[in-house]
Amino acid sequence: MHDAGTGPHLFMEPLGADFLKALRDGLLDRVRDQPPEALAKITVIVNTSRMRRRLQSLFIEGPAGFLPKILLLSDLDKLLTSPPPPPARDPLRRRLQLAQLIAPVLEAHPELGAQASVFALADSLASLMDEMQGEGVDAATIAALDVSDQSGHWKNAQTLFGIAHNYVSAIDDGQDNEARQRGVVQALIEQWAETPPTDPIILAGSTGSRGTTALLMKAIAGLPNGAVVLPGFDADIPDDVWHRMTDALSFEDHPQFRFARLMHDLGVGPGHIRQWSDTQPCAQDRSRVVSLALRPAPVTDAWLREGPSLSNLPEALGGITIVEASSQRIEALSIAMRMRKAAEDGQTVALITPDRMLGRQVSTALDRWNIVPDDSGGAPLHLSAPGRFLRHVAELFRHPLDAQILLTLLKHPLTQTGDAFPEHGLRTQQLEAKLRRDRVPFPGEDDLVRLSSKGEDDTWTAWLCSCFCGQAVAGELPLTDWLARHRALAEAIAGPDAGELWKKAAGQEAAKVFAALEENAEHGGAFSAQGYAQLFASVLSQAEARDRDEPHPGVMIWGTLEARVQGADLVILGGLNEGVWPEPPSADPWLNRQMRQAAGLLLPDRRIGLSAHDFQQAVAAPEVWITRAIRSDDAETVPSRWVNRLTNMISGLDGPNGPEALRQMRARGQEWLNRVTVMETVQRTRPAGRAAPVPPVAARPRDFSVTEIKTLIRDPYAIYAKKILRLKPLDPLVQEPDAPLRGILIHDIMERFIKDVMRDSALLTQAHLMEIVDSVLEKDVPWSTTRLLWRARMARVAEWIVEGERERLSIAQPAAMEHSAQGRITLPSIGSSIQARADRIDLTETGEAVLYDYKSGKPPSKNEQLYFDRQLLIEAAMIENGGFEALGPRTVADAAYIGLGSKPERVPAPLDEEPPSKTLAGLVDLLSAYLDPDQHYLSRRAVRQKNDIGYYDQLARHGEWDDVDDPSREDLT
Repeated sequence: MHDAGTGPHLFMEPLGADFLKALRDGLLDRVRDQPPEALAKITVIVNTSRMRRRLQSLFIEGPAGFLPKILLLSDLDKLLTSPPPPPARDPLRRRLQLAQLIAPVLEAHPELGAQASVFALADSLASLMDEMQGEGVDAATIAALDVSDQSGHWKNAQTLFGIAHNYVSAIDDGQDNEARQRGVVQALIEQWAETPPTDPIILAGSTGSRGTTALLMKAIAGLPNGAVVLPGFDADIPDDVWHRMTDALSFEDHPQFRFARLMHDLGVGPGHIRQWSDTQPCAQDRSRVVSLALRPAPVTDAWLREGPSLSNLPEALGGITIVEASSQRIEALSIAMRMRKAAEDGQTVALITPDRMLGRQVSTALDRWNIVPDDSGGAPLHLSAPGRFLRHVAELFRHPLDAQILLTLLKHPLTQTGDAFPEHGLRTQQLEAKLRRDRVPFPGEDDLVRLSSKGEDDTWTAWLCSCFCGQAVAGELPLTDWLARHRALAEAIAGPDAGELWKKAAGQEAAKVFAALEENAEHGGAFSAQGYAQLFASVLSQAEARDRDEPHPGVMIWGTLEARVQGADLVILGGLNEGVWPEPPSADPWLNRQMRQAAGLLLPDRRIGLSAHDFQQAVAAPEVWITRAIRSDDAETVPSRWVNRLTNMISGLDGPNGPEALRQMRARGQEWLNRVTVMETVQRTRPAGRAAPVPPVAARPRDFSVTEIKTLIRDPYAIYAKKILRLKPLDPLVQEPDAPLRGILIHDIMERFIKDVMRDSALLTQAHLMEIVDSVLEKDVPWSTTRLLWRARMARVAEWIVEGERERLSIAQPAAMEHSAQGRITLPSIGSSIQARADRIDLTETGEAVLYDYKSGKPPSKNEQLYFDRQLLIEAAMIENGGFEALGPRTVADAAYIGLGSKPERVPAPLDEEPPSKTLAGLVDLLSAYLDPDQHYLSRRAVRQKNDIGYYDQLARHGEWDDVDDPSREDLT
């Protein structure tokens, strides 16, 4: 296939070439004059399954003939003539073993990390061990590192690593993947040294970024019938720059560094590397510009020296479009719009991005045109329907059942699938309404039976109780037990025969995850419910599920790995912001940069260099889009370092019209952004006016509670919505510890306290008051933190309450309290009535009434009582007119609010300025006004504060109008 005497057999394909197509063409050219079976004797080694599939399809598309043997790097044991080593142990097994080891160490030494980080530490430690095995670094090297001048953290990490490595190494259950792979490569090298293969072996598409792969590349390049074909080789780099690019500390982040190191190790220069095929790359002038822009930092002075000699830049860069969108959503829409145009024109188009969120946004945007892209990454399994379902089921083990998780699972599309689904949906809807109505935040079995049962033979209620009640587990259980519980419960909730849980692509992947956990569960030890839920979610998040729907053949979304040896007519490089592409090096809790270099491990810059090579290859495509979002999460973004280098260099090259080239690239992008703006523009809807409906008099309410009078004064529209439209705010599913609840509890506490004092005056003490507080809070407040806070607030005012009660009881004695102080008064002149429930009515020795109302917050001021909050004044008028039947007509001697907030105070009602007779007359006038056919129910007529939010503000479309706008009358019939 080539001259065996020319030294290492290194070949390349330049930037801009379709690598796999060029690889095929080069192979066919080399066997053109040989027998047909010659091609079948060739072994081609590639990186990924996707590469193998595409290479096979390219050969099938070509002339009829045999196919070469195409192997993956993971299939190298098929080349061994000796028995291959046993299969590698499951990475999940080692992960469980490491987590089991790390957890007690973190418990004993919390300074090393939080318990919640045990699985993250296990993953990072496993990655480090893989890297060591791949680079041929043993544990003794790490142990021998001098950390005397490092912080204590690194010494602790070194100690923990040594313990973990020794522990895992002592377990005789097979090799890890990396160790096995390196062993296979070394065995092949020894085999080839003794008996060189007679048939050609070609390694194609690797850059040698990992030690084991680099070892294999050197070995194959030295075989008489071997060849290594490098992808995306930059032939525009001068020889002197190549020779300098051997220091990892200075050049690791350069896209061509790995090739420079390979040439250095093999003792050859760039002139030794020949092109594999006769393929002529497109956009050679552009590749030259990009090559210069990406020169290593120590030699960027070449910009000034070589830049002016570049060809006409507007022409060289004519195939590049720069899109700088205002947000990631706009970026995704512009990408989707261009992909749609490419599909319409018959172009193949690929979005290349490491940002999975951007990929999902583009997929969603394409859905409006019914285009399903071929997404190489798939969807994260933990975000799929089965993934979410299984995670919710695991949450049932963590704590007693609450209404939120109950309804989340009951409403899940994988719950009770099949014939039972319609009835299940109806019963769930009915149960939710009752849970909200009765405010049951933590329903038990008795609650579920009471709220949902329809008789003794109610199978749905029986299923409900058996699946959701009593599932919380307090202690630890072996992983095998957790998985058995989890599977059984998930399948029971899903329905007969597990329903649709394990079906379709995502369900099948979830079943594989479950099976892998079950297979390795014996190595997992014991877990708490929280630990198990974290483990399961963590394992699930590392898997992906691909949509089985038929994708569009010409619209692709690739990660950077999949894009390395594939091409398309239009390539869109998305998310080119610093921190996205390239991704920042992940934090290494085990070794810092200096320690890594001393140990012979890869530096963090390796990933940046690989990403740079991905960028350099992709930007050499026939037509390229470079896209980024200017803002992300309300913060300015920074362009990717490669985009910055390219634009900075171009803008400074006046000779070859660099600024004009940059302007044109951005103008092409702005044209598409303008199209997105047009597509996003919606017809402006005229904003609603300030709601002021005028319903028929016959439909208007005549009966009010005393508290609704305040609402009628401040927000008449709320009365219209509540009493005419009969709309009621939906009760919260999970009750919050809010101010209304605290007010209810304070009323209950005060009523119980006063009743006890009336039975035994010796109980008028702070101690007894706090006993009642503790009892009420324990019964009605399920939030422990809230109980402590509310108890402390009551304790601060307890003395003031007791002293105030002594004074109040010296004036009058309680005659009626909240549950017995119910009254009603009719207003015959207008056919209306008022109902009231007074907090407390005391009677003096002379039979006069003293009226009190408890407030958990700040009581209304005198002016507020006169004009808005007229509750006490109306109740006083009702007492004097015999509205409280049990008491009969009484003169009201006094009325006051008792504020029990942070600043307790007694605020009297202004009975002198507003006597009961005047109050009653004003009430009749108010209600009469709303029986006038021309009277409207204005929204937010006189709210206390502008930022107050009412239950019915959204219904009134508040926000489209302001509180100072004129009423927009709407006559209703």
